[in-house]
Amino acid sequence: MTTYHWRRRLALASCLTFAFQTIVPGAHAATWINEFHYDNTGTDTGEFIELAGTAGESVDGWTLQLYNGTSSQRSVYRTINLSGTFTDQTGGVGFQVYNLPTNGLQNGSSSNTSTSSPDGFALVDNNSNVIEFLSYEGSFTAASGPAAGMTSTDVGVRETGSTPVGFSLQLTGDGDEAVDFTWAAAQADTPGAVNAGQTISGNGGGPVDPPPGPEVLAIYEIQGAGHTSPFESQTVETSGIVTGLTDNGFFVQDPVGDDDLSTSDGLFVFTDGVGNPEIGDEVTLTGQVDEFFDKTQLSNATIEVESKDNTLPTATVIGTGGRVPPNTSIDSDPSTFDPDVDGRDFYESLEGMAVVLPDAQAVSNSQPFGQIMAVGDHGTNSNSLNAFGGVTIEDGDLNPERVQIDDNGFTSVENPNVGDKLGDINGHIDFSFGEYEILASSDVTVTQARNNTPEVTNLVSGPQTLTVATFNALLQDNFNQPGQDQIDGIAAQIVENMQSPDIIGLQELQVDFANGGANALLDAIEAAGGPRYELAFVDSNSSFNTTSIQTAFLYNPEVATLENAELLPNGIPDSNNHPFDGGQRVPLVATFSVGDEEFTIVNNHFDSKGGSDPLFGSTQPPANGGEADREAQAALVNEFVDGFLATDPDANVLVLGDFNAFSWEAALEDVLEGDDDVLDNLEFLVDDQSDRFTFNFQGNAQALDHIYANDNIIEGFDLGLDYVHINSLFTDGASDHDPVILSISVIADPIPLPAAFWVMFAGAAGFFGFGRRKT
Repeated sequence: MTTYHWRRRLALASCLTFAFQTIVPGAHAATWINEFHYDNTGTDTGEFIELAGTAGESVDGWTLQLYNGTSSQRSVYRTINLSGTFTDQTGGVGFQVYNLPTNGLQNGSSSNTSTSSPDGFALVDNNSNVIEFLSYEGSFTAASGPAAGMTSTDVGVRETGSTPVGFSLQLTGDGDEAVDFTWAAAQADTPGAVNAGQTISGNGGGPVDPPPGPEVLAIYEIQGAGHTSPFESQTVETSGIVTGLTDNGFFVQDPVGDDDLSTSDGLFVFTDGVGNPEIGDEVTLTGQVDEFFDKTQLSNATIEVESKDNTLPTATVIGTGGRVPPNTSIDSDPSTFDPDVDGRDFYESLEGMAVVLPDAQAVSNSQPFGQIMAVGDHGTNSNSLNAFGGVTIEDGDLNPERVQIDDNGFTSVENPNVGDKLGDINGHIDFSFGEYEILASSDVTVTQARNNTPEVTNLVSGPQTLTVATFNALLQDNFNQPGQDQIDGIAAQIVENMQSPDIIGLQELQVDFANGGANALLDAIEAAGGPRYELAFVDSNSSFNTTSIQTAFLYNPEVATLENAELLPNGIPDSNNHPFDGGQRVPLVATFSVGDEEFTIVNNHFDSKGGSDPLFGSTQPPANGGEADREAQAALVNEFVDGFLATDPDANVLVLGDFNAFSWEAALEDVLEGDDDVLDNLEFLVDDQSDRFTFNFQGNAQALDHIYANDNIIEGFDLGLDYVHINSLFTDGASDHDPVILSISVIADPIPLPAAFWVMFAGAAGFFGFGRRKT
């Protein structure tokens, strides 16, 4: 396996760890590492670590900590969480096997021992005691992690790039704990069973009985009514019909099923693509039940083909005429498994089964790894279908009817626009990286384009109307300066679709570009037929905050006069634990004069939602990444607005930007608006809730960009708001956000006219006046 490059952060505390944390073989002498496999000829496959333990012994809360022994690291590169209780498989002892993905265990050094770079693993109990710290291809002293300060024990034998597939390193000899055995050279593996040349005398000595045969179970019994199998880590025998292949395994399904909608009749069998049977084969399988990142599968299976060309089980329809997915709740109660109510439970009850999504409709473009999100029946079973063919989130409804569509290794998925029709999608329900998905069994293509077109706002500037916009314009290229194509694309959108607002709060403007290159944007806007804007920017980088992207204003000096621009006074970080420290964007405050009015605008780009848990993942409710940071940032903005209005109660205040939060989240609804509701989200000006979106994440149309106003603006002017959908629906958007535009009625000074006009007007008035007197 390729060595991972981790930054080692070794503090003084790690030097003290050894004094308090030692290997305690006596504490759990009957639990040990009994067998493992890490290297073989060709691509490493079937890697695993096997534990042996006394029947009845639990490893709940235990971990296997995999160590990179490279001299520059000597740290943990992967943690395997353990659970379950050993059963009596042989002489009072049982086994648990933990399978790893391809290249999951690092390979240590090459056969040249002069360049030794050992790797290893520590078995750690639920009290953080290191039970064993083993290594291969040499020993090393751990620099961090639970074994910090400890020197590993080299097993003394190794695998190489010529070790046959299906071999492993195993303990041999007689005894009932680790010290009784000796590591033997690589030989045919025996995961889940006593090793060759090993006698375990856990019940008082004597030769052990041969291990019992695996329990014979139906697929729906293995799956059970829940998110994890009741037979996890156990070796079982099952049978069914092969219904589909992937590049790393195959799907098998019970041909009859149990008529229980809570238990899936299908199962994925992991083979790493080696030895797959054919679709239609009836097979008998013996293997270990795994929860691989919360996906139930059978691993290390032996496959016996009983017959071929069997009739395939009927695919389950997900939608009208079949099983209609829940359309409101993802998981209302994690303690209850209810497929009729919760989308997460619904898809789990179909895991591994052949399905069809009828009349599929795209609700996203391609995700980072080529997946798309779709709904069935053209969205008719959704609560929140919007006018463009997507689905918009609302408070309490995150659209569980969406399902991810992915290729199966042999098929392809076209990149659609939102709303495009995709026909019927056939495949199998899988679970990957916290998302339920259909692995398509044939290519997914657009069968009918919706032909949405980028919107053009009807809110335009005029003699009595000021227009203000917020726009995350993505004016950066991987945090470097944007290219000319990006600049021209944003310029065209500002002029053609946004109708050249008088003031634009920009977010995600690359710092070097803002400091010196923004004239390229001003030139491009003017070349596209827009006004000659001016840029207001204050660089917020300092010793406590260095960030590559910041906020700025564009304004039309023919309409608005910039009176002042400064960073939010209470938002400037003065330490490394300030809400806007590190890589955060300090809000920019600007005051503009427009006619007889002044408007003070706070331009924001709050902390992202990075680090959030997947909506369908095992952590329920999912963690909302960055939430605490956004609440702290919102508190500083609210504090500024309160103070500003305290000195000038008649001021006009707008707070806008990319807040990376929904309007009902606490950071905005409770903190930013404040207990006194000093600010209100102007989203209420748009009656259609499904139209309130500026971004698309995993098929959910959502508003992250908002405009807030104080009462003086709301009560003193006629207002209009428009979400201008020009990017989030399309594969070729210039940005990934849509702008929001606000129109404010402004009573401007009379427009100066030439003197000749007044002379002509006076003459006309005299003429008509004379005519009336004669009459």
